[in-house]
Amino acid sequence: MFDKRYYYLIKIQYLGYRFHGWQKQPDVKTVHLMIDRTLKFILKDVRFKTLGAGRTDAMVSANEAALELFIYNEPIENFEVFLELFNHNLPQDIRALSIIEVDKKFNIIQDSKIKEYHYVFSQGQKNHPFCAPILTTILEPLDVDLMNEGAKLFVGVHNFKTYCYRATDKGEYFRTIESSEIIDNDLYVANFFPKNSYVFKVRGKGFMRNQIRLMFGCLIKLGRGEVTLQYIENTLKAESKEVMDYIAPASGLILHSVDFE
Repeated sequence: MFDKRYYYLIKIQYLGYRFHGWQKQPDVKTVHLMIDRTLKFILKDVRFKTLGAGRTDAMVSANEAALELFIYNEPIENFEVFLELFNHNLPQDIRALSIIEVDKKFNIIQDSKIKEYHYVFSQGQKNHPFCAPILTTILEPLDVDLMNEGAKLFVGVHNFKTYCYRATDKGEYFRTIESSEIIDNDLYVANFFPKNSYVFKVRGKGFMRNQIRLMFGCLIKLGRGEVTLQYIENTLKAESKEVMDYIAPASGLILHSVDFE
């Protein structure tokens, strides 16, 4: 018997603090595991499969991530009812935002997409513990203006091998960054947040493993006075052999949006 397949794009958001990242792994709780468990419960005997638009590390959050849902033989009849049922059964730190039907030509992994990441941080003081899930505290004073100058050096097409975790000599490390800057944080607020906090915003295609955290780790070193702007410029050159030795903590990183071209 021929199985007809239906294709859907679902946008979700989640707080990653208690999860071991997106990807399913043995004996640990991940975002993908919880989503598939919930779908299995609400879809009952309907066969399905899910694929994510990319992976996030343990403790990394998402304001807007995407997954593709494949359902066999029985289409979703009412999107509003489906979202209500899905959200009612998802854990409280995961929420489905939207669902649309796509055709079989759509490929959530291979289709061109733009991702925007935010890294939320403060500097120079110890913060309220409630900040920990989405804001990284750098205890030392940082030169944030200088860090912003450094952030802008990442814009354009560069060799980001220095900013890829466990890079080898066989990979393709040239990537395009559309925008990169540090701004005052008025996006993520709470009454227990420090008076001043900041967001490192990066937008581009094809980010590599731990790339944003390694980029921000370098900016922290710049803000501390441990490296210079010239050092960052040198790490982005085609001939660079530098290996970044500091990765920023995961919990400040948020996948802000995923846009398909």
